[in-house]
Amino acid sequence: MKQGIRKLMALVCVTGALIISGCGSDTAGTQTAKPAEVHLTYVKAPLNIPSIVEKQEGLFEKAFAEDAVKVGYSTITEGPKQTEAMAAGDIDIANALGGTSAILAKANGVDLRIVSMYSRAPKAFVIVAKDPSITSVADLKGKTVMGPKGTNLHQLLLMALAEQGMQASDVNFVSGGIPQAAAAMENGSADAALLAGPMALKALQSGAHVVRDAQGLLNATIVIAVRGDFLDKHPELVKRFLATHYGVVDAYKKDPTQAYALAAKETGLTEKEVATMAPWYDFNPQVTEEDIKDLEKAQDFLVQAGLLDANKKVDVKSMFVAVQ
Repeated sequence: MKQGIRKLMALVCVTGALIISGCGSDTAGTQTAKPAEVHLTYVKAPLNIPSIVEKQEGLFEKAFAEDAVKVGYSTITEGPKQTEAMAAGDIDIANALGGTSAILAKANGVDLRIVSMYSRAPKAFVIVAKDPSITSVADLKGKTVMGPKGTNLHQLLLMALAEQGMQASDVNFVSGGIPQAAAAMENGSADAALLAGPMALKALQSGAHVVRDAQGLLNATIVIAVRGDFLDKHPELVKRFLATHYGVVDAYKKDPTQAYALAAKETGLTEKEVATMAPWYDFNPQVTEEDIKDLEKAQDFLVQAGLLDANKKVDVKSMFVAVQ
């Protein structure tokens, strides 16, 4: 991993569905004064191993040091709050933003651009219950289910209900964060919880069981998004950010050992638990047609759930941009 990290500082050109061109400085006449600081989100959950490595190793700080640009982190974990911060100019790059949150923000006028995939993890997003009588989604009829509204997990619930010929009104859905949902299930105020990553694993270790995961329903797509005006003014910084991130992913694929140790320390999991969960996540940053289709499905879900006006639907494919 350390050998891979030493190679990160060289900018790379990536070809494929997402193209980063013009590795090097901007052309004459397009230079913009560098900002004093780049503001990033730091989202370590569910189990965002690349982000943990990047922050713990200070890799973005090293990447921007040559321009004397500092790095500021905001631990905003909820997608809607991340996009609100982007709209306010407080966040430049959302490094791990839920696809549904990106679509909602774009539909409501937030100028954000998707510059890379972050992850897909259908096995890591689950509906769990402690009541042994709840063995299928059909058993949730009339029950209270808690989880974060308007997210991949909420989408999972509604798609799982539809799979059983059920509607959203067939359950009592209560909106709340993942930790709150897990606590509600534990104390009995919720019959089931929408969980992901380490919180899901902890619940299972405490006696809960998986009612349905996202496999076959959605890929739980997470993206990297950049505020539009920041990308327009500082494409070279975005390129350097992506080069660093791609290098981390590449090094992680070759030797995950050090990354597991860092993730365990940061999340409170054991290295064995991290190693168990890590295969649930696909951190390939390249954009595929399947990714776009998954996000289009997510937009349909938002409309059907009444979270997005059909008249505000966006062209999902156009949200992806090549960094020039």
